[in-house]
Amino acid sequence: VHTWQGELDKALVSLRTASRLQPDYVLPFDSLLFTLNYHESKSGEEIYEAYEEYDRRFGSEVHRGGWRGHENSREVGRVLKVGYVSPDFRAHSCSYFLEPLLAGHDRQKVQVYAYAQLGREDSVSQRYKGYVQHWVPTLGMSDEALADRIRADGIDILVDLAGHTAGNRLGVFARKPAPVSLSWLGYGYTTGLKAIDYLLTDGVCAPEGSEHLFAEAPWRVPGACYVYRPPGSGVVPAVGPLPASARGHITFGTLTRAIRINDGVIRVWSEILKRVPGSRLVVDSSSYQDESVRQALVRRFESCGVEAGRLSVGYHTPGWSVLGQMDIGLDCFPHNSGTTLFESVYMGVPYVTLAGRPSVGRMGGTILKALGLDELIAQTHQEYIERAVALAADEQALQQMRQGLRARMQASELMNEPAFVSKIENAYQLMFQHWACRDMTPWLTRNVSLSSVDLSDGKAPPAVIPTTSDCAQGWRRRAA
Repeated sequence: VHTWQGELDKALVSLRTASRLQPDYVLPFDSLLFTLNYHESKSGEEIYEAYEEYDRRFGSEVHRGGWRGHENSREVGRVLKVGYVSPDFRAHSCSYFLEPLLAGHDRQKVQVYAYAQLGREDSVSQRYKGYVQHWVPTLGMSDEALADRIRADGIDILVDLAGHTAGNRLGVFARKPAPVSLSWLGYGYTTGLKAIDYLLTDGVCAPEGSEHLFAEAPWRVPGACYVYRPPGSGVVPAVGPLPASARGHITFGTLTRAIRINDGVIRVWSEILKRVPGSRLVVDSSSYQDESVRQALVRRFESCGVEAGRLSVGYHTPGWSVLGQMDIGLDCFPHNSGTTLFESVYMGVPYVTLAGRPSVGRMGGTILKALGLDELIAQTHQEYIERAVALAADEQALQQMRQGLRARMQASELMNEPAFVSKIENAYQLMFQHWACRDMTPWLTRNVSLSSVDLSDGKAPPAVIPTTSDCAQGWRRRAA
């Protein structure tokens, strides 16, 4: 309860107590790591220390002795068996990003297995079944049993889609059942597991120099590490005129949960409201169904000099109509929002973001950079305020931006599904190629080390990733 109401210090005390009383019970530690990601006063280094503790208690350091070699064929360029492990093969926000990938996979390049940790299947689950060649229900399977099943299936690339969220199977990844493993999408930050080889990311989310904050090697794809497919026709309304034109005042807004709205966010947003005369702020999410939670947020703004009449706090679902009533979105920090940022832009609502802690604090920047809106990415609190105030000051420019944002997004890499699928499949091939060749002559003498892989220019660094011919040469020398 403390976590979801944004009372993070109280939540951390409770979770640490629970973890101490039950040291072999992983669930409170998952929740502890999840909560730390949102804490405004913790540095990335402090947070990562907790992830290292997780690995010592539950991960690689516990299971490394049981790791076995992999007998997968090392032939590069062949069809790869790719296994996706998730509790969210259902109606869930992940579907807006995962469906385009699974639906677009080239079966001449990958054979897809879905390891579904589901208590109940729904209509979206049925769609997922149509995208994959192998659907494997995993509910009730122990970590050991599932790891054995993945090994028996001959999976080449194993993908975690949950991180430390509910229903995750990180205990399986700690047993290293596939030669290559990575984490992507469902969590946004490191798993802490050194058993996982890569974090699939990009150069904005995980900038150079941030490698020490990840247990996995950051694998930076060219451009954004996400593609977005909005709900089907009839669900999302058309972009309407700028609300400020009819109301006579700017409406800022967010659909974020309470856990992201900390004291620093409230101070910055309050300053923006005070500097934009007559402006209003909409805060709308499931966190605010309860009247006491709504009033608690209002009081926090009042303590910063913003009267209650300028706030609209509540919950409406779906949120498309609420977004349609906003002029400018305000992203949270140090943990940015996620799906709602894509939805905001799709509804013609530009937002201001603060590029902070990798990688949960930089998703907003990844989206804006892909749209060519770098000017809305702030580096400091003061820059954030200035950029929001400047955006609100030019109503004509704001109206023009609003009317063109959806088309701009549709024309961008954020909705170019074939290009995204191609670059992910290319990444998989390169990851596998590195595994297949890393113990081959001449690589034994090269001391190949992957602290991170940056493919943001679209090219694999030749000193790190061996080529197909290198592999063949290595195998011939070994055979000789």
